[in-house]
Amino acid sequence: VNGIEIYSMKIDSKVTSRFAHNVITSRAVNRGNVSKEVFFDVELPKTAFITNFSMTIDGITYPGTIKEKEAAKKQYEKAVSRGQTAGLVKASGRKTEKFTVSVNVKAASKVTFELTYEELLKRQFGKYEMFIKVKPKQLVKDFEIEVDIFEPQGITELEAEGTFITNELQNTIKKTFSGKKGRISFKPTLDQQRTCANCSQSVLDGDFTVRYDVKRTTPDNLQIVNGYFVHFFAPTNLPKLSKNIIFVLDTSGSMDGREIEQTKEALLKILDDIKEDDFFNFILFDSEISTWKETLIKATPENLGEARRFVRQISAGGMTNLHGGLMRGIDILNAAHEQNLVPKRSASIIIMLTDGQPNVGVSNTHEIEKAVKAAIDGRYTLYNLGFGSGVDYSFLERMALENKGLARRIYPDSDAALQLQGFYDEVSNPMLIDVELNYPENEISDLTTNSFKHFYDGSEIVVAGRFVDSNQNHLSVDVRGEGANDALSYTTQQDAEQTAQAFQEQQYIFGEYIERLWAYLTIEQLLEKRLTATGEEKENLTAQALALSLMYKFVTPLTSMVVTKPEEDGNEEGIADKPTEGIDIFTIPGMCEVYAKLLLIVKLISIKPSFITKSYGQTAPLYHTYATPPTWYTSVDGDPHFIISVPQKKDAICFNINENPGMILNLINDPVTGITVNGELIGDKKANSDAKIQNSYFGKLGIANKQLDVKLTVTPEMITIQNGEEKTGFTWLDSVTLQQAGLTLIINRKKNLVLSMGSGVSFVVVLHQVWKKHPLHQDFLGLYTLKSDKLSEQTHGLLGQFFRPIDFTILEIHSGSDPKKPDATMIVKNNELTVTRGWQKDYRRDPKHGVDIPCWFVHDNGAGLIDGVHTDYVVSSLF
Repeated sequence: VNGIEIYSMKIDSKVTSRFAHNVITSRAVNRGNVSKEVFFDVELPKTAFITNFSMTIDGITYPGTIKEKEAAKKQYEKAVSRGQTAGLVKASGRKTEKFTVSVNVKAASKVTFELTYEELLKRQFGKYEMFIKVKPKQLVKDFEIEVDIFEPQGITELEAEGTFITNELQNTIKKTFSGKKGRISFKPTLDQQRTCANCSQSVLDGDFTVRYDVKRTTPDNLQIVNGYFVHFFAPTNLPKLSKNIIFVLDTSGSMDGREIEQTKEALLKILDDIKEDDFFNFILFDSEISTWKETLIKATPENLGEARRFVRQISAGGMTNLHGGLMRGIDILNAAHEQNLVPKRSASIIIMLTDGQPNVGVSNTHEIEKAVKAAIDGRYTLYNLGFGSGVDYSFLERMALENKGLARRIYPDSDAALQLQGFYDEVSNPMLIDVELNYPENEISDLTTNSFKHFYDGSEIVVAGRFVDSNQNHLSVDVRGEGANDALSYTTQQDAEQTAQAFQEQQYIFGEYIERLWAYLTIEQLLEKRLTATGEEKENLTAQALALSLMYKFVTPLTSMVVTKPEEDGNEEGIADKPTEGIDIFTIPGMCEVYAKLLLIVKLISIKPSFITKSYGQTAPLYHTYATPPTWYTSVDGDPHFIISVPQKKDAICFNINENPGMILNLINDPVTGITVNGELIGDKKANSDAKIQNSYFGKLGIANKQLDVKLTVTPEMITIQNGEEKTGFTWLDSVTLQQAGLTLIINRKKNLVLSMGSGVSFVVVLHQVWKKHPLHQDFLGLYTLKSDKLSEQTHGLLGQFFRPIDFTILEIHSGSDPKKPDATMIVKNNELTVTRGWQKDYRRDPKHGVDIPCWFVHDNGAGLIDGVHTDYVVSSLF
């Protein structure tokens, strides 16, 4: 591609006792006659930690070094100040994180990239699963995946599959296993990689998954190597415990449409799986709290039939009283246990699903966490499912972890119902409650978590630790738990000799694998505990996790890898971080956002473009989140289109531009760089007779760069790039990376596109898809501008004029026509304006639902705030 040939790509995985050590090696050559940029771009499982990276160019190796995040950042910033950096990109998919590095390679030169990462494979539904993302983006002469597995307990089953595997490719997956060893190899020829006989496109694009399980003659397995031990606990053939399950469901207005339909579809399937010995109930929360039954109900065929009828009639509307819903659920569980309505030996579980943030009742998240933890008091497990990106994921995660559960994102795609059902399946078969694995205190230091609220069928409990005396070679463990019929209690023993016998096949073992497994598990658990800790405890947990991350060279959220890259004018620094779930990729200082706004409150009628800008050169954060927004925000009338954040005031200004569908507005115009951005408005499918002002959204965006002679046209259906006279078209179903002189275009399928220009400015266009059968609304677009400071001082336009700092003063706040929205006098740009305090949706994190933020509303199409009058910004065409 573009003169760069990847002639070899090998993915080599060695798994020893569930711990996977993976090495990806990619070799490329520049076949061109000038220097070219070569990209190494791989996606890794989110659960993995990178441990090593190096580049070898013309026989010289440039290694990555893992440092504390702050130290790495300083080294990186030093390089930035010398104008010498092109940082490593990181981004997240559902199950993956992307690692990208690029380097300039001279004509006819070769480069070798080598990336190593490690992870502990978790057991789910009776199998361990290893996931490898395959996407070489071109035909590769020597492509190979090789997975070697060594399990001392013996392997009972081994399978491999790929989402891209055709019938022709099926036979290229070679699989063998016997006793303790297993091997998978996949080595397609060049012709087998082609999408068709003479095509140059590769069929290798998707997920390659290896699954296996081990032999279990005893409930557990204990291994001791070099002063460390690991204990795997997964008893089989236990009678199933009955469960008491409460579904706490968000039915606020933002869930309306596809989300509530998918939730109902999942619940109906779950009701088919609930067993007759189980007890269950539904709590619905919006502005009010409603319950299906006042108590937990046994899952008899009659009750399940009634529950199905109840689920089918669930509808969405109103606000989000999350606290009230959870507390009602806990109260019902407490009453059921106190009144002996449920069996003593049973597992109690709360599954809460929400797509937004609490905004009525108790809406301060810390208060909710405290109240929920006190009410549950360690007796039940809480699982929080966050639907879409409008949730405060870190809040959901903290609250779940404090109550012995976990949080999970549900992605708002066509398979959301399957995601919900899949999560339920993971926790639907509890076998034991209150499991404790007790080790001799005086012999063990640094033990990972050893008590577990529930053990689920098909899963596995893993505990690792370090011996006080590194020469100790024996261990005795007491295991206790409560089963369906009686208490489980037994002792297991192991010595190092028995482990050594099991490990005679030494070539399979890489390094000190049990020690690294212990370090991986310890870091993972310290980072989890750190989420819910505060003050000194948090500092101690951070220090411990950081020390281990550095000692074992893991890239974790506390460390970064610095990669020194050779460049013609001296070496260049790149940096790789571990992304954290719940951190938005668009929280970039100096960023300007134009966003089409979608309000689903009350009548579902107001959809208008909104623009959010930040003055550059400010260090204050772009957004200010208020813990307890007033609960009176229920109106959809007169909501502003444009929001201008003013960081030094910790406030924002907003205003409307009311124009008709078909009108084209100039958003950005920079005469120096030749960059312009215009947006065309579209309306609803039909006019709304109740509304004075009709809804409008952006249905088409035109981004042009005169210097590069490039025009990009984006609609919710198509993306067209015109380079001089040459036109190329894509749809939102494509995943594309297109690079040419001074320009990079990346299309992330059905989500967004990123256009980076030579000057350094980038635009992100986000696709907003609404429910196809919606009587009014249709798909529309949003626009972000990143690094707007790379545009010149002469930049103008409805949006561009606010790239420069703006200040204002508020005087004489007094009551206005609406008692809940005070008026005031604003001095801005030497004009005295009457403004009204209101609330606006912040769509930075969630293009669909948004978060309420306060702003001062300027009337009359922004008169007195914008330069000139709003009609000055109407243009005749997109380009």
